[in-house]
Amino acid sequence: MNGNIADMGISPPAVSVCLTVLKNRSDFLRASKARRQGTGGMMVQARKRSDDEAVNGEAVRGIRVGFTCSKKVGNAVARNRAKRRLREVARLVLPEHGLPGYDYVLIGRAEATAARPFEQLQSDLIYALKRLHQPPRPRSEDKRAGKKPPRKD
Repeated sequence: MNGNIADMGISPPAVSVCLTVLKNRSDFLRASKARRQGTGGMMVQARKRSDDEAVNGEAVRGIRVGFTCSKKVGNAVARNRAKRRLREVARLVLPEHGLPGYDYVLIGRAEATAARPFEQLQSDLIYALKRLHQPPRPRSEDKRAGKKPPRKD
């Protein structure tokens, strides 16, 4: 035994060592302006941090993750239950599927996050991360302007 928590039979912390938890409102606001992907159980926002970005004068490495649930999810008990489930999903999925240098925000959905089977929450997060890490699809000018494409007769 080398003193590792897992070797002692003690469960690891709620968020893995390689994950840092977002706590500042400014970090959540920056993530809200970045790419997002919705799934049945959650909304995931992902933002690539700039290389020169620092927190409290220190360079930030690794994956950072934040969790939030609005009052639409329910009372405090329901929101906390949803956030606990999101924390556990992030602990299991992000070290393998997340990319270093990214900030992720997991947002709970009303009635879905707490009630959805745990395996589906995991697959939801994996799906969202795959979509978020793909290059964005180019949007055509016709769709942006609200015009219909020309008909082919």
